[in-house]
Amino acid sequence: MKDLSVGGVKMKVNFGNVAKNYAQFRNDLPIELLESLKLRGINFNNKKVADLGSGTGVLTRALHKEGAIVVGVEPSKELIQEAKELDKNAGNTIEYVNAFSESTTLQEDTYDYVTVLRAWHWFDREKTLTEIKRILKDNGSLIVMDSGFTSRSKVVVDTLEIISKHMPGGKLKSAGSKANSKQRINSFPVDWFNEWQEHQFELQETYKFNYNVTFTNEKWIGRVGSLSWLSSFDENERSHILTEVYNHLEKEYKGIKHNIQHGCYITVLGRPEK
Repeated sequence: MKDLSVGGVKMKVNFGNVAKNYAQFRNDLPIELLESLKLRGINFNNKKVADLGSGTGVLTRALHKEGAIVVGVEPSKELIQEAKELDKNAGNTIEYVNAFSESTTLQEDTYDYVTVLRAWHWFDREKTLTEIKRILKDNGSLIVMDSGFTSRSKVVVDTLEIISKHMPGGKLKSAGSKANSKQRINSFPVDWFNEWQEHQFELQETYKFNYNVTFTNEKWIGRVGSLSWLSSFDENERSHILTEVYNHLEKEYKGIKHNIQHGCYITVLGRPEK
């Protein structure tokens, strides 16, 4: 479990509560992501990769498909179980380690790449950077990635307004350490760049691109159900909030598909020399 700051109030976040929603509705990994890395000379084929905060294995499976020798590191047993079910259905055999990014238990000086997708803001970053330096090979790279919907369409605004009513103080804040960020570069808090530099990681590139995901009302509810804001509520409370959102969608947007713009953000960092 992790702490989530909402409206100045600390709440406990348990991703096990939303594991099934994550598995089913957080699989919008854009094709352009790995293609954009290839264009920058990053090839995962036959490379050893540690995917930290691997969740239900969305990126882990994509790396495996690219020929990587990949291990997913994830502290939630429930998310790992969902990942294994998805791997089984796809005929994949992928290793997962039930551990935190700060102490992966992985062998030192072993990995060509460490990847992080939608998870850096949940980490103890200082300890994680020390751990990454331990497990990365010389000349290895850390790739930190994030994505999320950027659309301010009415369906998004309406949804967030309904959720905010149920939050402490009636406010929504960014997840994890992003809540404390006042200035950002390419969606990443400036503090992160400072920390990477302090740990002597070389900034090789940071970039972004947009992509679209289409949702029916039902699928949008599934996606909303995976949001970290809802992971702090018990099942009955989440069900109540999602029912309220769904009833509003059916009243205002029945039969309409929603084309929601997302942003994908990538930062590539070189490992410091020993």
